[in-house]
Amino acid sequence: MKIIFQSLRVYLVLTLLTGILYPLAMTGVAQLLFPRQSNGSRIMESSKLIGSDLIAQKFENPKYFWPRPSAADYATVPSGASNKGPTAADLKKSIDERREKFGPNAPIDLLTASGSGLDPHISPEAGHSQIPRVANARNLAPEKVSALVDEMTEAPQLGFLGEPRVNVLRLNRALDQLR
Repeated sequence: MKIIFQSLRVYLVLTLLTGILYPLAMTGVAQLLFPRQSNGSRIMESSKLIGSDLIAQKFENPKYFWPRPSAADYATVPSGASNKGPTAADLKKSIDERREKFGPNAPIDLLTASGSGLDPHISPEAGHSQIPRVANARNLAPEKVSALVDEMTEAPQLGFLGEPRVNVLRLNRALDQLR
């Protein structure tokens, strides 16, 4: 009986420490040191939430840059990859359909979905491949749109982690502000 009470006490103490106190402390530290990131890197406009730097949004209008395809249709709850293998016929079919949509020389990130289905970035090459469509739809000079893509290209983190990338939501917001 003594062992049962000791076990219960250890269980309660560990639950309190690791299940309540530690998460509250980490949440407090995150809110203090990284308030924007710990609140989802939300993008606000006129006190209205329009998106997040971290989650892709569906853009289909020709006057906007389009993000990577999403296996989860950009929904956050069922996010994830399609789990289709390289020999899957329906994966080949969806890539062929995207190749028709984006052109025969489309960058790979416009042909394949990201692992989460919510990747907010595209490669600079994917951005540049969409310039003719976007410039034409907005009656803008392609050079002006190209310069904006170059300006919005982010370097790898810390200069060496990852690849150069372009946040699609930020790019489209900057495009809306172009006159």
